[in-house]
This record gives sequence, C-alpha cells and structure tokens, in this order.
Amino acid sequence: MAQVDKFQYDNDIVRKFLIASVVFGIIGMIVGLWVALQLIWPDLNFGIPFTTFGRIRPLHTNAVIFAFVGNGIFMGVYYSLPRLLKTPMWSKALSNFHFWGWQAIILAAAVTLPLGITSAHEYAELEWPIDLAIAVVWIAFGLNMFMTILKRREQHLYVAIWFYIATWVTVTMLHVGNNIEVPVSLWKSYPVAAGVQDALIQWWYGHNAVAFFLTTPYLGLMYYFMPKAANRPVYSYRLSIIHFWALIFIYIWAGPHHLLYTSLPDWAQSLGTVFSVMLIAPSWGGMLNGLLTLRGAWDRVRQDPVLKFLVVAITAYGMATFEGPMLSVKSVNAISHYTDWTIGHVHVGALGWNGFLTFGIMYWLIPRMYRTKLYSTQLANTHFWIGTLGILFYAIPMYWSGWTQALMWKQFTPDGYLKYANFLETVTQLRWFYIARALGGLMFLSGVFIMAYNLIKTARAGSFLAHEDAEAPPLAAHVTHKGEYWHKWIERRPVPFLLVSLVAVVIGGIIEIFPMALIKSNVPKIESVAPYTPLELEGRDIYIREGCMGCHSQMVRPFRSETERYGEYSKSGEYIYDRPFLWGSKRTGPDLHREGRGNKNSKSDAWHYNHMVVPQTMSPGSIMPAYPWLAKNELNTSRTADKIKVLKMLGTPYPQGYEQIAVQDLQKQAAQIAESMRKDGVQDDKLEQREIVALVAYLQRLGTDIIPKARAESK
Repeated sequence: MAQVDKFQYDNDIVRKFLIASVVFGIIGMIVGLWVALQLIWPDLNFGIPFTTFGRIRPLHTNAVIFAFVGNGIFMGVYYSLPRLLKTPMWSKALSNFHFWGWQAIILAAAVTLPLGITSAHEYAELEWPIDLAIAVVWIAFGLNMFMTILKRREQHLYVAIWFYIATWVTVTMLHVGNNIEVPVSLWKSYPVAAGVQDALIQWWYGHNAVAFFLTTPYLGLMYYFMPKAANRPVYSYRLSIIHFWALIFIYIWAGPHHLLYTSLPDWAQSLGTVFSVMLIAPSWGGMLNGLLTLRGAWDRVRQDPVLKFLVVAITAYGMATFEGPMLSVKSVNAISHYTDWTIGHVHVGALGWNGFLTFGIMYWLIPRMYRTKLYSTQLANTHFWIGTLGILFYAIPMYWSGWTQALMWKQFTPDGYLKYANFLETVTQLRWFYIARALGGLMFLSGVFIMAYNLIKTARAGSFLAHEDAEAPPLAAHVTHKGEYWHKWIERRPVPFLLVSLVAVVIGGIIEIFPMALIKSNVPKIESVAPYTPLELEGRDIYIREGCMGCHSQMVRPFRSETERYGEYSKSGEYIYDRPFLWGSKRTGPDLHREGRGNKNSKSDAWHYNHMVVPQTMSPGSIMPAYPWLAKNELNTSRTADKIKVLKMLGTPYPQGYEQIAVQDLQKQAAQIAESMRKDGVQDDKLEQREIVALVAYLQRLGTDIIPKARAESK
C-alpha cells in the first residue's frame, strides 16, 4: 500500500488576512471618499493640519493598495499555496509574524502620513524606518513561501505559483531599488538619486508596483479561484505559459510612459512607449484565458454572485490593460497626462480588477471555511450591482473631467491667445464631475458594507474550521517523461524558476536605469543652476510635508499651450539638486515650475502669504484648502545643518563647512522676505520665524535658475 502523509491546512491565518482586508478596505475607502469630497468642499479638512487633501490622499492610496489589496493577496496566497503544493505552510510562526508585522506597518503609515512624514515618492511615501520594516516582513513572507515550495508533495508548480514567485522577487528588487536613501534623522531622509534620475527610478518602481503588486499576484489568484469557482480547468496551459513569461519580461520596461514629454531623455520615453504598447498582447492573453475558463458554464454566471464578481473583475483587467498601453502613445498621453483621465483609468483597475476579484474570493472562501452556505445570495447580488454602478459613476465622470481639462488647457482663440488663460476657469467647470465621482465612491463603499454584513452573518451561522485535515503521498522523485512539454522541466525546479524570473525582470531595469546613472550627458548640467539656500530647502520640505505635489506639478512640457501659460519649458539640468523630484502626476492646480520671482506669472511675497492663509481671497473659486498654521508655526531649524551635511555627502556643492553657518544665512534671507511682506501689509512681529516665510522662499525660487534676472532678484 502506498504511503500517505496526513497534515492540516491552516485556515486561521487566511481568516486573519481576510478580516484585515475587509476592515482596512472600509477604512481606506472612507478616507478616499473624504478626499473626494474635499475637492468639492475644501473646508472638510475642518482646519486641521493632519486632515488636508495633501496629507490624507497618500493615506488613502497606501490603505487601499497595501492594506486592503495587500491583505487580500496574502489571504489568497495562504489559502491556495498549501493546497496547490499539498503541504501546510512551512512555519506557522512566520505566518503570524508576517500578519502582525504587516498590520503594524499599516498602522505606522496611518500615523506618519497625516503627520506629514513622507518621502514624497508616489506609492512609496513611507520613510526609511518603515521601509526597513517592510523589507523584514516581506523577506519573512518570501522565506515561508519558498520553504513551503521546497517541502511540497506536488512535483509541478501550478501557474498561480509562478505569479506568486515573480511577485515576490520583483517587489523585493523594486522596494530596495527605489528606497536607497540617506537618513537625516529618524523620520527624514534624502534619496541618493536626484532630479531626472530620481524620477526614472520612482516610476520604474511606481509603474511596476502596479504591475507586480496589483496585477501579477491577482493573476495568480485568478488562475486558482476562477477554476475552483467555475469547477472547470484553466482554458489553456500553453497560453498561461506565454502570458506569464511575456508579461513579467515586458512589464518592467514600461515605467517611463509616466514621464512622456517631460525632461526625461527621448530614448527612455520611447522605450517606455514601445514596451507599453507590447503589453496588450500578454495582458489580453491572461484575460482571455480567465474568461474562456468559463466556457460551457455561462448559465451559472447568471446565478452565482462569486462568478459575477470574477467575470467583471477580469473584464475590468482587460479594459485597464488596453487603456494603459493606449495612454502610453505620445499623442494620447499629451491629452491625458496630468488630468482626471488617469484617475479614472487607475480606478477601473483598482475598483474593478482588484476590488471585485477580492470580493469574489471572499464570498467563495467564507462559506467553505465556516462549513455553511452564504447567508444571503440576494445581498451578494445587491453588492455586485451597486458596486458595478459605483465603478461606472466613478470612472465615467473622471474620463469626462479629464477630457474637459485637456481641451480647456489647450484651447486658443482665433487671435492666438489662450482661451482659458486663468487656470481656475477649468477648475470651476469640474465641480459636478467631482460630485458624481463622490457618489460613485459612496455606492462602491456601500456595497462593501453590505458584503461585510453578509460575511459576518455567514460566519455566525457556521462553525469555523481552523485546521483542515488533508492527506497526500510524499513527493516522488523527479522523472522526465518522453514527449513531456519543455516547460515541465522548470516547473519542477523552484530555485531555477526563481532565478530565471529574476533575470527576466532585471534586464529591463538595468538597461533603463544604468545609462541614466552612468552617462552624465543624459542629464546635461546648466552652469547657472545652484543648490537651494537653507531657507528654500526648509521651505521645500514644508511643501513636501503638506503634500502640495499631489495637486501641483513642477514640469512645464514643451507644448505651446504650456509655454504660453507658464513660461519656458523645463530642462533636465534644472533638477540636478532636487531630492526628491517633485514633478507630480496630477494638476488639480496649475504647474508651479515657473512660479518663482521674475518669471512670467510671478507674484509678490505677500500674495503668496495671503494665498496660503486664505486661498479664496487671492483666487476666487479655488478649491485649495487654507493653511493658516503655516503663519503661526515657528520654523524648526534644528535639523538644517544635518540636512546640508547629508546633501553635501550626496554631491550638492555647498561650500566647505557651510552647515555651520547655514542657519545664519537662513535667518538673513527670512528677514528680507519678512520685510517685503510687511511693506505689503502683512502684520506679524515674528514673521521671519514662521514656516510660511520658508515656503514662500521656496516658491519664489522655482524656475529661476535659467533666468538670470529672476535668479538675481531671488537672492
């Protein structure tokens, strides 16, 4: 009689991640709704520094990406991986360390981001101590996963596991590569790369964080849970092979499409465009493989809410992965970039693909782990329809809003003047789109509450099976069968599989990033560009703390509409001392790169003061929140010398020993700006000590380096 091993699957860790995903999903979406409402009624921050749009928007994005989706990924992996390998997870202690460590990281983000502690890198805003914690927890997860694979009882690795492996190895590479920074203090650091180089590395990370955190692990979950829910095999094994290898190789090259028409060299932009367009093929191969798995089972889709969620999720994935490459074509990107079109595109993927796939898996898992039927199919169907309508009410207004922005920004009169020269004319046209978007978000969130109620009632009606009994024969020796498909060889060898996956994703990163790092001519130096003064540096850090880059870009693109509106287009050499880069990805307000003194649209120091304290007094109809605390808070200069010292170490050419007199120079420049404000009626005896003076100094510096007169006036 053949030997059979008996063991147990750990459903408890699956339940923990499921509960965390639901809880943090609700919290993250509530914050998202709050963020959306602030674009309609900016006073909804209630005058509190910690709740302004700039501070809580990254809280929303981190909560839904890493807390809701992240916990959803781990929920699915911890359920599917042991069953595919016919073995329990290698270490229960590591599983629990992973769970509690990940939740601690999420809570750290929830505290630090509203406090304004941020690195300013999109989707990577957390500061260096939390980055280190993420690395430790992620490595623990990887160790547990690979040791489980090595002690498996199943020879071949199923397709879902390929995607799990690629996810882990690529996210590790991206996280390390994008977070090479030098600490100034416990909660402040500067990246090693600057300007254009920092932008390329960030979007190499940012785009591929979407690829390898929001896409590849979910494709793995699709390949496991779709066949399970449909009770049918995957449509095509060979298509899954092509889908996997083509996707992970091509995806990593596509990051530069976020930087089209910027100061990034043309060769890098073109590379990003070419590979982005190529992505349509493997992406749609995966979508078709998922949908065609349902062949012969479409009648069940009408009745089974789980399949409804999965079908719409995969369809949303197909829509987003068609639209993404199209937005990477330069002629389309010239219209879409910096507009709400991108917001609509992102949320089709986030709400449809990630959200609906997660919901479908949860509806499938809970009845099985609690050994009962779903409490209410009708409520699940209600969730499906209200969620689907929520996606439509969210995405369609954002597309319409984006097209409105692009057309108004670019429209000229017959006489050759900008028809809507005042940026606010566009802002005031968008209010009803933002109201509709908020309604869509509210509908989607309402569906999540319905799901939470349904799952709780299901759990209460059943009995939780924490440890599920299973049995399987031990792993047989590797045997190669004659005529066996070539891919079977690597499927039996997880370590070579990992290494080949690593090579596939490393190639693109090396070819994109190394030339920018090693060939100085890619970022030509402009002799007139000088480092920030200590006061401007402190003002820049305040700008980052308040999240101003979330609404304002600092990149004038070489379009007539932009040079007419803002001034001279931006040059790569102007950013060589920018750590981090602040080009932004959305224009809720106007571009600020030519905001400085002496430029086309420059304003007085007092104008900036009043605009920050009560924006509507200077810009009637503005949806910018007020920042009165900047006029009250005393500027903290205790770390100024340390900042100068770190920046000198990174290559910023401050004079020898300058850190020792930096605060004196700061005070001298602050006194000059304060005096200028007082002449224009600003009353405050301690004005030179306020944070707002530093912020004004930074704003008045922007874009002045290549304009000699403006640079002289800003000194």
